[in-house]
Amino acid sequence: MQVTLAGLGCGTAATITAEVRQALAGAEVLVGAARLLESLPEMFTPRRVYAVKPREIVEALQASGCEHACVLYSGDSGFYSGARVLLPLLAEENIEVRVLPGVSSVQYLSAKLGRPWQDWLLRSAHGVDCDAVEAVCRGAPVCFLTGGALGPGGLCRRLAEAGLGDLPVTVGENLSYPEERILSGTASDFAGREFAPLSVLLAEAAPTHPRRAPGIPDGEFQRGKVPMTKQEVRAAILGKLSVGPEDVCWDVGAGTGGVSVELALQARSVWAVERNPEALELLRANREKFCAWKLRIAEGPAPEALRGLPAPDAVFVGGSGGELSNILQTVHDANPRARICVSAIALETLHTASECLTALGYETEITQIAVSRCRPAGTLHLLTAQNPVFLITGVAP
Repeated sequence: MQVTLAGLGCGTAATITAEVRQALAGAEVLVGAARLLESLPEMFTPRRVYAVKPREIVEALQASGCEHACVLYSGDSGFYSGARVLLPLLAEENIEVRVLPGVSSVQYLSAKLGRPWQDWLLRSAHGVDCDAVEAVCRGAPVCFLTGGALGPGGLCRRLAEAGLGDLPVTVGENLSYPEERILSGTASDFAGREFAPLSVLLAEAAPTHPRRAPGIPDGEFQRGKVPMTKQEVRAAILGKLSVGPEDVCWDVGAGTGGVSVELALQARSVWAVERNPEALELLRANREKFCAWKLRIAEGPAPEALRGLPAPDAVFVGGSGGELSNILQTVHDANPRARICVSAIALETLHTASECLTALGYETEITQIAVSRCRPAGTLHLLTAQNPVFLITGVAP
């Protein structure tokens, strides 16, 4: 038996390549999803088997008893199609197979817009969850395949909620069909709107802030009367947490957002937990100033506001409101292997943090940071001491 995995293009007969047409014409049986089989002209074989799951497709092929068969995929067979899973199954059964490409919706939209797509990032939100904010922060336009619960409207809502409401986006709806529409606007324009299931979303790259080493100067932040972790201490905290590009972080008691912003410039996503209204305004202002779009804000007191957040890989606790023990327990419950750093200026907080982390089974380390800054005094320069800060870190053994 010879099986051809064929990409049918965007869905209409006009986007089927000549090579795929030839394969369809020579096939004794066609296997695929109902929508694809029903869209084919009657000129191709009437022997059509509805099957979508890879194992069901293999069984249908074996039961057909034919010499030549085609398995159909929408778009391109190598672009987020089921061919990736089916190919090793066919190899296990020693079935001869070839793969024919098709015109994907990304290629079609690119041609319609007159824009090359070679530098676009490609993401699938078709029946799966997708972090749209993280994707657009990678410095290039992003084309999302959509479908299921998360369509262009849902993706745009997430972008707008992250502060990217002005981000230019384009929606390609029912591409290649008579009812095709290509709409351009902003994430806010399309947030929550309903689009056809067969849609793609092209989002431009998010604005970025010049990257720098950890420890943004204090004077660059918008500040009020809300406490802010100072530059030298922030740099030490980032070192203690060892945050990587795929990490999910929590900043509990985020205040002005100094630590939250710096984490968001390094991590996959950051949840800043804060209950002070003035601090929340500053958080949003600093998120926009530093283009820290991966910073999400959870309003409310901890530990209540922590429940339901994605499990963290790294957690900084800068303010606890007297709930430090409960906060650390909540972090442990969410992910016992999360790296934790607590800052303290009071000896009582130092004692509580050390005691709780040890009781939870973490390997605990205490570091004390004392920083002095120079100030002019006439023709002289004097050192002014800042408050000493304790950093208590906990790492799972």
